[in-house]
Amino acid sequence: MAHHTGAILQRDGKTFAIVTRIPGGVVNPEILDKIAAVARKYQVPKVKLTSGQRFMLVGLKEQDLASIYKDLGEIAGKETAPCVKYVQTCLGTDVCKYGAQDSIDLGLELEKKYYRIPFPAKLKFGVSGCLRCCGESFVRDIGLIGTTKGWTVVFGGNSGRRPSIGMVIAEDLSREDALDLVHRLLEYYRELANPKERTARFIERIGFDRIKSELLTLLPYIRLEDAQ
Repeated sequence: MAHHTGAILQRDGKTFAIVTRIPGGVVNPEILDKIAAVARKYQVPKVKLTSGQRFMLVGLKEQDLASIYKDLGEIAGKETAPCVKYVQTCLGTDVCKYGAQDSIDLGLELEKKYYRIPFPAKLKFGVSGCLRCCGESFVRDIGLIGTTKGWTVVFGGNSGRRPSIGMVIAEDLSREDALDLVHRLLEYYRELANPKERTARFIERIGFDRIKSELLTLLPYIRLEDAQ
């Protein structure tokens, strides 16, 4: 349950957690210093690095929440509505010898574009710079995977209680076409999904054939014979 400030009530029913917003999982010394300073100032009992490449400050007192948000500033994420929770990225071409595409740069663009936009349910993105898929793209609502031929776009993955492997929607796309496809898939989902319906359940309900006929047939960069 979220507090009115955006903090998350913890299991003990008394303390709260605040999750930071770390686009692409990339931090600098200033961000680390700020988190450390807040942890010391408010005697935060635990700071956890989450699977979504975010820092979570755990065990916060309710009376400290407003001050902590103020001290953290723009890096404090507020869990107040269904939205994009995070865009997870691998190292891409920055340092990884296997990187075929720049996953960090694309992930940062997606974060900037969709941050704070409301959706029917929470969304998680995964961007991988090669087929090794270290961004966990196949189990994210929106997944992108880089190859030497371009980008593969995956839709409807989920790693929750009913895990689902996302569907490959298109392959070998340019960056521009991949971003366009992601946007069109998300708009289609926003228009037709039920409240609190994640993308995996959305696909199960309406069926891929409907997505193909109502959306994918309109996109010139998708080879329909490859859309399964």
